[in-house]
Amino acid sequence: MTGNALFQFSFYLAALVLLAIPLGFYMARVYEGKTCGLSFILRPIEMGIYRLSRIKHEQEMDWKTYAIAVLAFSLVGFFVVYLMQRLQLSLPFNPQAFHAPSPDLSFNTAVSFFTNTNWQAYAGENTISYFTQALGLTVQNFVSAATGMAVLVALIRGLVRHETTQIGNFWVDLVRSTLYILLPLAAILAVLLVSQGVIQNVSSYQKTTTSLEKSQLQPGSNFLEAQVLPMGPAASQIAIKQLGTNGGGFFSTNSAHPFENPTPLSNFLEMLALLLIPAAFCFTFGAMVCDKKQGVAIFIAMTFVFITFAFAAVHAEQGGNHLFNTLDVNQHAQPGLHGAPGGNMEGKETRFGITNSAIWATSTTAASNGSTNAMLDSFTPLGGLVPMCMMQLGEIIYGGAGSGLYGMLIFVILTVFIAGLMVGRTPEYLGKKIEVFEMKMASFVILVPHFLILLFTAIAVMTASGRASVSNPGAHGFSEILYTFTSTANNNGSAFSGLNANTSFYNILTGLAMLFARFWIIVPVLAIAGSLARKKIIPAGLGTMPTHTVLFVGLVISIILIIGALTFFPVLALGPIVENLM
Repeated sequence: MTGNALFQFSFYLAALVLLAIPLGFYMARVYEGKTCGLSFILRPIEMGIYRLSRIKHEQEMDWKTYAIAVLAFSLVGFFVVYLMQRLQLSLPFNPQAFHAPSPDLSFNTAVSFFTNTNWQAYAGENTISYFTQALGLTVQNFVSAATGMAVLVALIRGLVRHETTQIGNFWVDLVRSTLYILLPLAAILAVLLVSQGVIQNVSSYQKTTTSLEKSQLQPGSNFLEAQVLPMGPAASQIAIKQLGTNGGGFFSTNSAHPFENPTPLSNFLEMLALLLIPAAFCFTFGAMVCDKKQGVAIFIAMTFVFITFAFAAVHAEQGGNHLFNTLDVNQHAQPGLHGAPGGNMEGKETRFGITNSAIWATSTTAASNGSTNAMLDSFTPLGGLVPMCMMQLGEIIYGGAGSGLYGMLIFVILTVFIAGLMVGRTPEYLGKKIEVFEMKMASFVILVPHFLILLFTAIAVMTASGRASVSNPGAHGFSEILYTFTSTANNNGSAFSGLNANTSFYNILTGLAMLFARFWIIVPVLAIAGSLARKKIIPAGLGTMPTHTVLFVGLVISIILIIGALTFFPVLALGPIVENLM
């Protein structure tokens, strides 16, 4: 990594930490029902929502009732988004008169957005109306993120409370996540993005011609084909897609599009938004369990893995494509952006360069976000391996809004259990015994996404319908299929662009992967929360293993990497690793 790249990365991490710490403590006060800086404005609105919705905000739920509420609310979101797409030609704010997407694409998109995945098998500017974008997809960007945040808070309460069955009220957690956290942050970010040139309108698409095109007009000819510039309320969706770790894009080229991400400053702001809430939740956790060291330990574990993989991605992309050497092309002859040395610039925007593209790719797959500012399919084999591995670790570095930390806490519980077996002592975490039921549920959380990735990848490789969408034969084509199901089964949403995923085969299969992976994790997590809440608090003794030390952080990282390597190294060897050797 060059000095320039090191400076950019260090500045990014420093800004992330400085913003995440106060936000984390603010969110802890929100979920604990304490007054915060916005209470005098938002508290009356919150109570009004409860009255209008007939929510008994003082009445808490056990884990089963909480889970039913999550599933019911998500199911309603699915049907609303599906129907909006199927009826969008008859709905307002559709100046381009877009027809309804096919049933399989509508199913895939509805599942994608209510599961917080935002996998898009379509080009947004050619498929979805403003009405569907704003009232369907953008609303789901808020509430699907808030659902993951609510589930995390329920798990934290399970760790904190004792001898009770109550873990909170889903509707209250949903409202507070949206009203106090997501809406204010999204409003601020949207205004900042508009100031940088991100569009926000409901105009019809504009036709224009450039000076270059006019200069190339043949003498005596009056024909000049105009470009069509897509319009729309982009800034509002871009803000929440990043903050809610939703991903996707208003336009098909995502955050590489100049109307979504026009300047280096907008790029920096969006990269910060990718990780801001997931990172802040570490400090929220420390505050809510009344032990800030616990949150800091988890944050350090996440950050160590993130830095390692980000460095690997930047190094791989700055190393360039070695096949150019056989063509006598020197990729490093000309300096890249801001004086950085050249490298693999294929598929990258010159206004961002290699370093910011590689950091974004690592961040978006660390955060379960899925947005991109470069074409991942054009990364080097090892550069493309990094975002794939970040997802295959379980989307826990830093993971999605809420979902990342509850996934990491499952690994913490697993580490405590393994460490307890090693020393012959009943494992404990934050004064709660970790027993058989918790380990069964934790196994579901860890293994279900891994199983879905391998199963659906195998089905796609073995069937003609799966192979027909591959544009690149051999190892790279296999990587495209593996990446597709890694992304959808981990609710990420990014893609290697060389695979045509808008087919009935992939729309249905990826839709099932997103659906199962989301809720076969949420339900076991809530079951663990309910089980832990019923347990007694056990005072720490001489044999209690501290869970905030460097040793424990190292154990957690080791368990995460070992499970990921044992599960995915064979398939990675068939894809990006063998492609690099070739």
